Amino acid sequence: MAATLSLAFFDSPVWNNLALIVGELFLLFIALWLIFSILMGILIVLSIRRKRMYFPKLLRPFFTIMEGTVRTVCLILGVDGSQLMEFLIRIDNQMNLANFAKLPVNERVVFFPQCLRAIDCPARLTPDGLKCVSCGRCTLGRVVPALNEAGYKTFIIPGSTFIKRMVKKYKPKGMIGVGCMMEVKEGLEMGRKISMTTLGVVTQKDGCVETTMDFEELMEVASIGLAEPIQMKPDPRSNDSDSKA
Repeated sequence: MAATLSLAFFDSPVWNNLALIVGELFLLFIALWLIFSILMGILIVLSIRRKRMYFPKLLRPFFTIMEGTVRTVCLILGVDGSQLMEFLIRIDNQMNLANFAKLPVNERVVFFPQCLRAIDCPARLTPDGLKCVSCGRCTLGRVVPALNEAGYKTFIIPGSTFIKRMVKKYKPKGMIGVGCMMEVKEGLEMGRKISMTTLGVVTQKDGCVETTMDFEELMEVASIGLAEPIQMKPDPRSNDSDSKA
């Protein structure tokens, strides 16, 4: 008899109406999701094409929620994964600029990947990463001392696990992460998770050995909120060539 009652319920008008309403709401949700994803994709494509950000505070959180669908829409509209990742890094940087500018420089850190150093780098690995000796073999020898003198803590790291370790040890309020697009993306995501203001600077060439980056761009980012811009140290090799001449 119980089975008869349960079958009768599923055949009742109440159940039929309820199932119809749920189905319509589900279809409406799917339609709104697709429409919103398409709008987000169009805004992202326009922002990339025109090099102007449209509604970044709206785009970033909704992209996180609807990433898969929006990524597919962007791909259909001609934006590949690397372009999209670069755009998201720009959004995160722009949204964090104001807060980063307010931070005292002694509460900021910069993380460099070890691939920026010369292949014959004499730096030794310490518990805080590789310690630059300013040997002149790469540009880090001009950048790291300048940042340290300005009040930054700088770390040349052999792996991403060092970042978490140094953040836990020194507890900075702000971080500049240097690396390839994927590394910078992961660093920005980590900053969001631990509520640390983070900016990213992407290297110009990927790889594991002697990669390159725009160090002038880095110095501009590091100088945000400071009274005077931080200048790289003179190239010691140019001094040597001048003295020989």
